[in-house]
Amino acid sequence: MAGLSTHVLDTSNGLPAPGLKIELWSGDGKNLLNEAVTNQDGRTDVPLLSADDASDGFYEIKFFAGDYLTGRGEEDAFYDVISIRFRFDTGRPHHHIPLLLSPFGYSTYRGS
Repeated sequence: MAGLSTHVLDTSNGLPAPGLKIELWSGDGKNLLNEAVTNQDGRTDVPLLSADDASDGFYEIKFFAGDYLTGRGEEDAFYDVISIRFRFDTGRPHHHIPLLLSPFGYSTYRGS
């Protein structure tokens, strides 16, 4: 799948994170480009950004972790919105940003 994909895993219970809202913004933070909600596998059903719509430059992805964690009973979750600013390179048509999430920490990396 070309473009931008993501996958969210809830490491506190060792399962995918379904129902987590995600937004994709332009790098300057002025334009909402797409929004989605993760499915039962913790993924979006379509790419957040297609290779045809992508251009070189910075984008920002926002994971609404607080709403997800509160919705599953984690009243003391530390993070609300996790914002990751990254560079898209059209010379590499597929970009994948996984998020490993728990109520008190998260990790991300450039996936494949």
